Amino acid sequence: MILTIAAAVFVFGLLVLVHEFGHFITAKMTGMRVDEFAIGFGPKIISKRHGETIYSLRAIPLGGFNDIAGMDPDDNTAGERGFCSKPVLSRMVVILAGATFNFILPIILFFAIYATLGEEKPSVEPIIGNVVQGMSAEKAGLKEGDLILSVDGQNVATWKEFTDELKNVAAGQDIQLQYKRGEEVNEVTVSPKYIEQEKRVLIGIHNSIIYEPKTISEAFTLAIDHTKEITFAMLEGIASLFKEPEQTENLAGPIGIIQMSGQVAERGFIPLLNFAALLSINLGIVNLLPVPVLDGGHFVNLFIEAVRGKPLGAKAVAYTQRVGIALLLMLMLFATKNDLVRVFMK
Repeated sequence: MILTIAAAVFVFGLLVLVHEFGHFITAKMTGMRVDEFAIGFGPKIISKRHGETIYSLRAIPLGGFNDIAGMDPDDNTAGERGFCSKPVLSRMVVILAGATFNFILPIILFFAIYATLGEEKPSVEPIIGNVVQGMSAEKAGLKEGDLILSVDGQNVATWKEFTDELKNVAAGQDIQLQYKRGEEVNEVTVSPKYIEQEKRVLIGIHNSIIYEPKTISEAFTLAIDHTKEITFAMLEGIASLFKEPEQTENLAGPIGIIQMSGQVAERGFIPLLNFAALLSINLGIVNLLPVPVLDGGHFVNLFIEAVRGKPLGAKAVAYTQRVGIALLLMLMLFATKNDLVRVFMK
């Protein structure tokens, strides 16, 4: 539980910090007045004023915000330095900066991993790399580093051969695994569990990972390419939600993300960094959706203002924001429902 909470705070904190820093730094660069840059929500724990900005750490570490003066034209106390008084282009830059920084973060994280450890690749050998807590493999006593030799007497020389053998196992059917630990060969009975979400039986192990060394330039190129691949894959996933409504069952909300953070953290800090990179890309994409109250919705309003030569009326903005809030609440409730089903019906 402690690991799950710590992992969730780290992931959410990192993502929101980077996102809000994007808005903060571009607001400063375009001459806007930023009254406060906060990490977290709720009561202040620590706060310090530097220049005109208060930098604060708040009690609930799952978010953050920038208080940029003049976001509301009717409450602009900063005059020409208020957000609403700046040129449309400057405001567009500030609005897009949060999501942009969420795309920059995974490039940095992937680059750090590739440059220091190398490119992560699954080992071909049937060596256990991670054992999932609470699953049948852990209950049977299997550990990281064990080399699987056979499944029900059928020898396996590669991880693929091992997983192919598992595909033939029916739910509730016990299997005999022979494995080697150090110089000792042992045999154990394992009871695979059918996982509805995966549509197959699993015993709760992952194969080991090897790292292929990369030069600095190779690491940078790989980081960019990997970020692009994930981004396009996520865009395809979002598109599939409209084509195949049943895919919405895979949506996860805060509870699901917290749970996944803990599960990934059990595998180590590097997997957690990879997970943070994936969520950062996801956050960047979601924030750019043209939904009122999201950054993408704000950008659409600014684009309309640039075309019309004047901003949308207060009533129009208020109406679209109410629609946006309603849509987000519906999506949040649906995702939370999915989370609760996974937690209590697994």
